[in-house]
Amino acid sequence: MDAKSLLILVLLVAVVGLGYLYYDSQKPGVSIKAPGVDIEAK
Repeated sequence: MDAKSLLILVLLVAVVGLGYLYYDSQKPGVSIKAPGVDIEAK
């Protein structure tokens, strides 16, 4: 595998990873905040 192919592979993996993290952060979740208690569920 030459350097160009390796660079393309690394960039592709980075884009997929960041895309998943963005998708995960945008999913609606449930959060309950009360005095002394914080509950978060995705």
